[in-house]
Amino acid sequence: MTSTPLIDKARSAAAEALKDFTRHDGTPFIGHPDAVAAIVSDEIGLPEECIAAVYLHEANRIAGYEVKVADWGSQICTIVDGLGKISTIKPKDTRLEAENYKKLIIQYSRDPRVTVLKLADRLEVMRSLKMFPKGNREQKILETLLLYIPLAHQLGLYKMKREMEDIYLGYAEPEQYRLITNKLKAGEKDREKLMQEFIEPLKGKLDGAGIKYKLKVRTKSAYSIWQKMCKQKVPFEGVYDVFAMRFIIECDGENHVLEKELCWKVFGFVTEEYEQDTKRLRDWVTNPKPNGYESLHITVKNREGAYIEVQIRTQRMDDMAENGFASHWAYKGIKREESLDRWLSNVRYALEHPDDDTEDLPQPPSKEIFVFTPTGELRILTAGATVLDFAFGIHTNIGSHCVGAKVNGKAVSIREKLSTGDVVEIQTSRNQRPTPDWMNWVVSSKARSKVKQALALQEQTRAVDGKELLERRLKNWKLDLPDDMLTEFRKKNNYPTLTAFYAAIGAGTLDVNVIKDYILGEEARHAASVEAAEAVQASAKASRHYESKDDILVLNAKNVKGLDYRMSKCCNPVFGDDVFGFVTRTDGIKIHRITCPNAARLLELYPYRIQKVKWADTPSSGSFQVAIKVIADEESASGRILEVIGQFKASIRSIRSFTVTDNPRNGTYEVALKLSVPSNLELDKVVSQIKNLKHIVKVSRQ
Repeated sequence: MTSTPLIDKARSAAAEALKDFTRHDGTPFIGHPDAVAAIVSDEIGLPEECIAAVYLHEANRIAGYEVKVADWGSQICTIVDGLGKISTIKPKDTRLEAENYKKLIIQYSRDPRVTVLKLADRLEVMRSLKMFPKGNREQKILETLLLYIPLAHQLGLYKMKREMEDIYLGYAEPEQYRLITNKLKAGEKDREKLMQEFIEPLKGKLDGAGIKYKLKVRTKSAYSIWQKMCKQKVPFEGVYDVFAMRFIIECDGENHVLEKELCWKVFGFVTEEYEQDTKRLRDWVTNPKPNGYESLHITVKNREGAYIEVQIRTQRMDDMAENGFASHWAYKGIKREESLDRWLSNVRYALEHPDDDTEDLPQPPSKEIFVFTPTGELRILTAGATVLDFAFGIHTNIGSHCVGAKVNGKAVSIREKLSTGDVVEIQTSRNQRPTPDWMNWVVSSKARSKVKQALALQEQTRAVDGKELLERRLKNWKLDLPDDMLTEFRKKNNYPTLTAFYAAIGAGTLDVNVIKDYILGEEARHAASVEAAEAVQASAKASRHYESKDDILVLNAKNVKGLDYRMSKCCNPVFGDDVFGFVTRTDGIKIHRITCPNAARLLELYPYRIQKVKWADTPSSGSFQVAIKVIADEESASGRILEVIGQFKASIRSIRSFTVTDNPRNGTYEVALKLSVPSNLELDKVVSQIKNLKHIVKVSRQ
């Protein structure tokens, strides 16, 4: 390991702080950071700041040595802080939890090299696993399997990953490890011979075609072989790709067409020479994987019957597969977040360019925060989450009764925003209930949903109380609140629903006396309307003379100024129809046909507002609008209908015809007419004559 003044200073500080501490085997504890520093320097190649941080982290973690910015600089302090937080992580024995803890490691790594340093630390622990007691050893290998091996794989630190995997297998499955490693050793000479025999005939063909290439040969790790044996339920000999070769073809520029041609040309040479297992062909050159991975994978059998996996790709494809977004981690099907991928790419860059300043590199993804319960249980929340979000994340009842919390031992309000690493202890009260303000203090969808549900339940409860209160008061006052009056009150006072209306009474924001005053006012107005109608009727009885207006006589309207009447548009009365009047609050008297669709409701609910009317003895020169609908089974009927109308005292205001079925041949046709007629007698003549026409199915008044 290279020695520099900074590294020497950090080691001296650590040696002094750790002088009284030993490892499990009795050796000085300083041996652990020494070994980790050697991995960081010699095997990974990180700069002196990272090596110094390794020593200072152990001094801080074990002996409580304070790492000050003034002494060591902000960069080293940031790395030490991140390593210290990661060292507290104790994942549970489930892969689901491990995924969350892996994200937490990334969150703690504000400097992207922190994760790599932790991996180096774990590699040294695995190399020294023999010295740990059995319980500690089992915990270490579990953490390594769930957290650190996947992280090493994701960062592209494959050598480190394979070594940790094999150490894990040696302790977790010692018999399988010995079986596989012994078989690999026993077959080593055979594989070397097989490799030479395989390459020789291909060398000549490739050189003859002018194809420049590199050949990578690799033997699978014991752990990878064991995984395939378990997954495929085969013995060692049944794993086809124990031995694999990769052709990496040189191609100038990024001519993708030429790249594909070269890959297939090499494929042709290989399959000409060796028997191909067509079932194991994987063509990701013609159709790359969604993540961008490109390569040809084939399995061939030589003349001795040995299976060999061959991968064929160009240099560009290989770089993308090894270092880009189509890394081995991705194309094995493990899900990743795009932001996490970008950040991990920057980690790779930091490894490859150790002299570059990393302060401008993007920070880890911040869409989530990771907080703990007092018992150490990890909870993942949306960034910006508050104490309330955390409380509802634990349980709805805890959230609904939350009054505050202790965050890292400090009392805070329910609105306090949380940060990654916080330890949160929720405080509750039986008397606490959610309020509408809580919707402004939560960000997670679960908490927002639970708050809405709680508020809705509270409103329902208040509504029940409010309805009971109103009904009791109305009974005491001997007043009624009809549905139409209630609806008008709600609209005037901006209560969108009955529940909101009754809830306002239950909550005390709406005084029932306001409703009482409204009812009394409405009843007074109704009484005035009835009194006016009765006065008009009395006046009509005193005189049998009447005045006509548009050929209608309203008996109680004679000589009464300010009381007007109108024809109702819902039924369009015509002179001679059986009609009645309805006293409205704002539009005077409206005249309805006795067969009006609304007649039954008006007569039943408002008998005190019904006014008897009759027509004048003879019609005047006025006219009345009426709508009729004609159904015919032939489109040409429209012309004959117009001819009939022209024979009577009726004029057409509008006409519209259309097909009412999808099949014109077997369909029917509707003719909608608006007419002006002097009386219902003339209208009856028109309707009767139209009914007598051929191809008329039905005539009805609208």
